[in-house]
Amino acid sequence: MSLESLSFPALGTECHLFLVGKDPKALARGADWIRSLHEQLTRFEPDSELSTFNATAGSWTRVSPVLESLLREALRAHEVSHGLVHAGVLNALLATGYTRTFSKGPTKPTLQTQHLGPTPPLDTILEVGHGHARVRAGYGIDLGGIAKGWIADRLVEQLGDNALVNLGGDIFASGEGEDGEGWPVGFGGTTVFLHDQGAATSGSRGRRWGQSLHHLIDPRTGRPSKTDLEEVSVIATSGADAEIYAKTAFLMGRDAAEYFLGEHCPGWWLYP
Repeated sequence: MSLESLSFPALGTECHLFLVGKDPKALARGADWIRSLHEQLTRFEPDSELSTFNATAGSWTRVSPVLESLLREALRAHEVSHGLVHAGVLNALLATGYTRTFSKGPTKPTLQTQHLGPTPPLDTILEVGHGHARVRAGYGIDLGGIAKGWIADRLVEQLGDNALVNLGGDIFASGEGEDGEGWPVGFGGTTVFLHDQGAATSGSRGRRWGQSLHHLIDPRTGRPSKTDLEEVSVIATSGADAEIYAKTAFLMGRDAAEYFLGEHCPGWWLYP
């Protein structure tokens, strides 16, 4: 059976889709779906659904099934991560200068004048009902990696039982791959084979500017995290869980990360 693949930019990153033994047109349909979600969920366009939701902070707002599901996923991520994976740190991201898509570069940080502090627990600033939701006035939501892991899981369901989706390092793979051994994925100098598993990497190496600014906000301080890790890669049962566990471990630091990942993941790599 032949291996089909498709690569394209979306969601602020490079997306790679792979499929074995199915109609290759499914990849094009998957790419169109991802592009439509990008337009719906980006915080960098004022007319996206997410930006519209943030602009109505303080009021109940109708939300689509996709945004409702992702807001619920954000609440789950917050609970699983003991509050470290926090979708409500938009103000802190803006204060660091991450006000536009990273390909255009950061803008001038305002951290010194914002006097940002700890972000309240997500379940105290975000409420989600059936078809509507509300974020507390003065706050906003950034779905970031939570969205990519969630999307990867659902797109693989659409593609079939032998497929892999890689959305900028948020991965889910189903089936046995092209050679029947699993899907090969590289982490540093190691190749692992995924079979009905997710994988993700979280770290400050890529999206970094200035001397100490990066995009991974610690909600306990409201500032870019200070940790003894530069990067964490994990394997989990889904792409969404892999993203949550990787970011949680990064924010925890090495000692706590090893204990946390030992409780949740079959494989992980901490750098340095």
